[in-house]
Amino acid sequence: MKKILFLIHDLGQGGAEKVLVSLVNNMDPVQFDITVMTLFGGGVNEQFLKPHIRYQTVFKKPFPGNSHVMKLFSPARLHKWFIKERYDIEISYLEGPAARIIAGCRNVDTKLVSWIHCTMKTDKETALGFRSAEEAKRCYSKMDDLVFVSETNRDAFMEACSYAGHTEVLYNTNESDKILTLAAEEAALPGECFHWCGVGKVVPVKGFDRMIRIQKRLIEEGYMAHLCILGEGAQKTELEKLAADCGVAKSVTFFGYQTNPYKYVSKCDLFVCASHAEGFSTAATEALIVGTPVCTVEVSGMKEMLGENNEWGIVTENNEEALYRGIKKLLDDSELLEQYQEKAAQRGKTFSTANTVRAVEEMLLRL
Repeated sequence: MKKILFLIHDLGQGGAEKVLVSLVNNMDPVQFDITVMTLFGGGVNEQFLKPHIRYQTVFKKPFPGNSHVMKLFSPARLHKWFIKERYDIEISYLEGPAARIIAGCRNVDTKLVSWIHCTMKTDKETALGFRSAEEAKRCYSKMDDLVFVSETNRDAFMEACSYAGHTEVLYNTNESDKILTLAAEEAALPGECFHWCGVGKVVPVKGFDRMIRIQKRLIEEGYMAHLCILGEGAQKTELEKLAADCGVAKSVTFFGYQTNPYKYVSKCDLFVCASHAEGFSTAATEALIVGTPVCTVEVSGMKEMLGENNEWGIVTENNEEALYRGIKKLLDDSELLEQYQEKAAQRGKTFSTANTVRAVEEMLLRL
């Protein structure tokens, strides 16, 4: 049996956090003895870990300036303080602080893996959570394997860091059967109209402001449309004001964080990703699984997910005008929208739990 440690910043409402829980819950408990460790406790996804997954946290909750404090100490010192047991494989399941700590492992028999979710194109992006870009590159060079969630973010990392070690792409794990079961639950959407939605942490990088301004244009042009935003975050109050200022407060609903967003997404006519950056969008993958058409700006992984030529969904340039035109195209062509609904359900099967978990297990056994 392989003894595995997954280290992540926290198990909050983010996509990577949800995906990690889905992954470990579905790995073979006969072959893998799994511990999930968070730097900070209190995340909403902790409750979903299965009983056989051991859970540990370093600090009960985040404290101000924690990233700066941890940079005062070397990776080796932090590793010694935080990780008391020996593992066959230690995995940092996000960039930054977790990767820095795992790089401090001094046990030569332990294999080290860093799982990279974001797209890092510059030294500044690479250095997040590290003392410098140079320290980041040294830490990543100590890994036995780097795992990326899309070809796009692997290509960006390789160019930015000139990494010469082993890499591979493994797609995120979603609990597809569970998602489909939850999607069947009843959910009321406001009004009889075209419903489109976005899901994620309500922060600027997700581009929800773009969606509200697009909703304003749709309403002004006479479309019967309603925008549903599922998620919580620091930008929510600002976006509520923006909706009011745009005169669309009545046609934009903020549902907040939902433990079951699928029952809403499955009943919407369209899922939209307006993000300025993504790793490999968990929310978009889940929309495909429940058979909701996807229209997205181009961010990491979307053309892998939806096709270079929009075979499985629509990918636009990453700007507000292009996204507006993509959404409007589907509003104006009900047959095209119906075709993409069928294509979404087909493509969603690619990201089944069994396929993605098996790929991870095979990688760990190879190590």
